[in-house]
Amino acid sequence: MTRVLVRRPSPDLAQGLISHIERRPPDVQLALRQWDNYVQALTGVGWQVDEVPPAPQHPDSVFIEDTVVIFRDLAVITNPGASERSGETAGVERALTGLSLTLRHITAPATLDGGDVLKIGNRMYVGVGGRTNPAACDQLAALLPVEVIPVRVSKVLHLKSAVTALPDGTVIGYPPLVDDPNLFSPFLGVPEESGSHVVVIDDETVLMAASAPRTQAMLEGRGLRVIAVDISEFEKLEGCVTCLSVRLRDGH
Repeated sequence: MTRVLVRRPSPDLAQGLISHIERRPPDVQLALRQWDNYVQALTGVGWQVDEVPPAPQHPDSVFIEDTVVIFRDLAVITNPGASERSGETAGVERALTGLSLTLRHITAPATLDGGDVLKIGNRMYVGVGGRTNPAACDQLAALLPVEVIPVRVSKVLHLKSAVTALPDGTVIGYPPLVDDPNLFSPFLGVPEESGSHVVVIDDETVLMAASAPRTQAMLEGRGLRVIAVDISEFEKLEGCVTCLSVRLRDGH
């Protein structure tokens, strides 16, 4: 069974950081309802959802993916690139204790946000240029038995704001926001920015934002089942479906 960690939005969600878009204040109450629906979508596919204690003093804490990178039975606690978010990792680390994981840490001067890490098999593409720096790539390569591939990110907040991967390993992205699509093979361009983001549920199913209906139709045309959820209030803060959870698959 896949286990997934989530964290309830802070009442101060509207104070969250943004970097590449114009600020549009989210409706916090609507965001809470959307978060509940997101969690229900995960439980609806049979996943075990564990709620990490909230961190109301941290507006961005709902974006829990940025705090840890999971690979098999290893959990690397990140060192967020925005100093305002550094307090988010402690609660996540406490929640991971006791889950039969080996905990490791990214340490200064390296900075890493989990949203910059795209895992495909034993390969990790790591976005560099925004919240994550080259030193983090070196530390990840030393901490995990993976091939680490640095990827320049300049047009969006995180690498996974630009690209994610389908169950068969095809990388998808909205081409105007991908610095170098040629780094990924195969690469599939999608017609909407929010269509770039999928959570792989199983070999035939993905979860994605409801704001990308043309991409949804494209993926369904490839034979995938798509679960669409409305996360409009999190999109106002550069959030997407991947960053709202941390997935621990196949017993990690």
